Amino acid sequence: MTMWRSLLFVAADDSRRLARASERGADAVILDLEDAVPVERKMQARAGLAAAIELLGDHQQVVVRINAGWRDAFADLEAAIAGGVAAIMVPKVEDAARLRAIADIISELAEAANLSAPPPLIALIENAAALPRLAEIAEIPQLTGLALGSEDFSLSVGVPPSPELLDLPCRQIALAAAPRGLMALGLPISIATISDEDAWAAAVARARAVGMTGALCIHPHQVPPINRGFAPSNEERQRAARIAEAWDASDGRGVITVDGRMVDLPVILAAQRLLALDS
Repeated sequence: MTMWRSLLFVAADDSRRLARASERGADAVILDLEDAVPVERKMQARAGLAAAIELLGDHQQVVVRINAGWRDAFADLEAAIAGGVAAIMVPKVEDAARLRAIADIISELAEAANLSAPPPLIALIENAAALPRLAEIAEIPQLTGLALGSEDFSLSVGVPPSPELLDLPCRQIALAAAPRGLMALGLPISIATISDEDAWAAAVARARAVGMTGALCIHPHQVPPINRGFAPSNEERQRAARIAEAWDASDGRGVITVDGRMVDLPVILAAQRLLALDS
């Protein structure tokens, strides 16, 4: 199961930033063919996509964000479905029908390219109209994650991208993603928040608390606090280890006591899952 904490956007035609993208510590790099590339450069960005993937190297997980319009999306997928791409990010997702069509196209292209498996999809939720359909969207078999596009989402509501607005879609995305083991990516804060480190760290903590598993970044400075915030702390690891040890020593009794608190099966399973992240 893929679980990236940090995904860093880099324009697919920006050779200067691409040269250092793999040094930034992000779990994945998103080669952006959409908003970060002007219309007049999209063809050039597609043509250079294979070289950009090679530049990032085998050690870097690569995601490609395609365009929303069908003609551009077709051209993007033709260029993107090749070895070295770990996932395709689909923007402006409002219903499952669009994802199904794109998944079918990807499967066809992957077969033609002799890939062992087609890359999975990350659905970017950028409109409030998508929220009632999240459960349906999350059921697409090819999906590996749901992500919140904070700026466009806020635009669709007609208010600035504030924590007050973005808290609810984060919660709903997390609730739709969790039962299916999908990544839930996003923060209840404007993604353009770069200099306010305290606000960014608080948003990461809030997102993790409601079930989000990672976040999107547009600047390298955003990567370290995301990686730290979405990783278990040393205290959490140590407590999980004590719970697991106590459970193993209890011969499977239904309820045990650890650190003066009652611990039952859901807590034990959560501790085991946390410890498995480091294995």
